Amino acid sequence: MTLGMTGLTVTKTSFGALPIQRCSKEEAVRILRRAYEGGIRYFDTANAYSDSEEKLGAALSDVRKDIVISTKSQGRDYQTTYDHIQLSLERLRTDTIDLFQLHQVGSWDEVNEAYRAALDAKKKGYVNHIGVTAHKLAFAFELVESQKFETIQYPFSYLSTPEEFRLVRLCQEKNMGYIAMKALAGGLLSNARAVYAFMAEQDGVVPIYGVQTMQELEQWLSLSEEDPHLDDELRAVIESDRDQLAGQFCRSCGYCMPCPQGIEIRNCARMNMLIRRSPWRPYFTQEWQEKMNKIQDCVSCGHCKSKCPYGLDTPQVLKYMLKDYWEFYEAHKKEL
Repeated sequence: MTLGMTGLTVTKTSFGALPIQRCSKEEAVRILRRAYEGGIRYFDTANAYSDSEEKLGAALSDVRKDIVISTKSQGRDYQTTYDHIQLSLERLRTDTIDLFQLHQVGSWDEVNEAYRAALDAKKKGYVNHIGVTAHKLAFAFELVESQKFETIQYPFSYLSTPEEFRLVRLCQEKNMGYIAMKALAGGLLSNARAVYAFMAEQDGVVPIYGVQTMQELEQWLSLSEEDPHLDDELRAVIESDRDQLAGQFCRSCGYCMPCPQGIEIRNCARMNMLIRRSPWRPYFTQEWQEKMNKIQDCVSCGHCKSKCPYGLDTPQVLKYMLKDYWEFYEAHKKEL
């Protein structure tokens, strides 16, 4: 499919390279190479993803002409952003970045100088297209309406709100590429077939699936080959998930981090779903019990609440999660 006005041809099943920073270089290269051999032609990474760019460069530099690579910078001033572009070129072992994105912007003050650096890099041939990523919905609409960017990357899944679906439609009207991050709603959605079939029906949307194991990759490659479409069974899965999950839930975007009290908010704030929608025993190790009990140190300072782009009352969410966690433990401790 074509990624909006960029004209870039990308595969609907695309590779999110944030998780491969957790793999050894050897394993990451093996996974990336298998993704290419399996037909994936779009790979998304970021300057901030530790050694992700370097692993992409090591795995795919010899087939560079056959793939599309997007990367990102959280630089907010001209020089930092420009330097990040140069570093990304070096790490990726390439002369040009297909799509360079200003990363996690939340206001125009965070855009202006970084955008100027990206434009200069584009004039010099270091960047072919300029996009943006965001988590704040109201500002995402502003970014699209500005028509400064060729793509936007924003969370989107079948749990998305009507307003988030409206953002997708606006991008279609503006011929702006829409790259969907968190297609599995931060790990809350566990039925990959339902996710794939839903995304297949979203015109103009390119989902980025984060991959860190060969097993995860093979699942997406298998679905791409099968190309399942929504049927009554998968629609029932989606409706059930919407009933259980839609609305106020933590997307694990990390904007609230770091917590001044050291609470691991991005996982603790969605623990009720993690222990019910995935194998729960790993979440009751001593390490995880200590992480959850850290919630007791919350002083309701408002740091996390003020930074949540989705308007969650995070301190209250955390208190509920801690209570629910230990109630779940009491009900299941004999099974440990």
